[in-house]
Amino acid sequence: MNYRYIGKSGLRVSPICLGTMTFGSFCDKKESFKIMDKAYERGINFFDTAELYPVPASSKYNGRTEEFIGEWMKDKPRDSIILASKVAGASNGWFVPPIRHGLTAVDRFHITKALDESLKRLQTDYLDLYQVHWPDMTVPIEETLEVLDEFVKAGKIRYIGTSNDTAYGLTKANEVAKFKNLARYQSIQNNFSILNQRFLDELAQVCQKESISLLPYSPLAGGVLTGKYNQKFMPQDARFAKYLNNPNPRVQAQAARFVNDKTLASVEKYLQIAKEFDVNLTTLATAWSMHFDFIASTIIGVTDETQLDVIFDAFDYTISPELMQKLDAVHKEILYPMG
Repeated sequence: MNYRYIGKSGLRVSPICLGTMTFGSFCDKKESFKIMDKAYERGINFFDTAELYPVPASSKYNGRTEEFIGEWMKDKPRDSIILASKVAGASNGWFVPPIRHGLTAVDRFHITKALDESLKRLQTDYLDLYQVHWPDMTVPIEETLEVLDEFVKAGKIRYIGTSNDTAYGLTKANEVAKFKNLARYQSIQNNFSILNQRFLDELAQVCQKESISLLPYSPLAGGVLTGKYNQKFMPQDARFAKYLNNPNPRVQAQAARFVNDKTLASVEKYLQIAKEFDVNLTTLATAWSMHFDFIASTIIGVTDETQLDVIFDAFDYTISPELMQKLDAVHKEILYPMG
């Protein structure tokens, strides 16, 4: 395995990270363990979770994913696993998390409570990477970083990161950290795929100049890049089929962002290119998300352990300049299909 460093940290991770947000909802414990076993045996040493998992977020199931992982890790050497989790972001924005009575903030109280509870569920005394799930635009970043820095010094966290953040948010946080001599964000976890290349506009430059690693999630665009939505009939057991039928307008809007005329037209072209180069589009899309120098590890997620095989084929697949040129041409023709 060709391990990569996250930012300027001492964390060496596999180029593919196992995301776990399906564990406890789409996957029961038995299947979740099978998925983790297969990934671990393949050399995956990086596992990502969150206090809000599984998805869709529910007060009834919050923390179940971490409980599964904690139970699974009991017979594994702890230092053989790079374990990442997240504290829920502020509840005053696009999403009110069903946790701590929907009053979450990235302040001392909530970070402390979230971290202690995650460590308990995960049955460990430290996390390798602790991330802010999404930014808090009210609590000063100084308070967030000071609390996280205290937990780094206490040994409960090795390194910190952010998620779903902007170029301004990432730069501001790390300049504050530098000025106050606090632990800085070593990573950012944002949505990034062939269908969503927004990260390349500004954030990629920040990462390259400041030695911060992107941990891209949804490299298959929520499964859209498998081609399963480009059939005559949408599979009704698929995530976005369920989301489109959900009465919640926010959930419907999320589905429409991923499954729309532009994304489906783009995927149709990518399917043709994949066929031309004799590669499965799932493998190609995963390899594309691992291709850039500012990326440490691509976060993948599955609901069945058999789905891992075609993803793991990306370890041994190299995108040629000719192939990259053809992929870039599709994006130029159908610009920003996810908006």
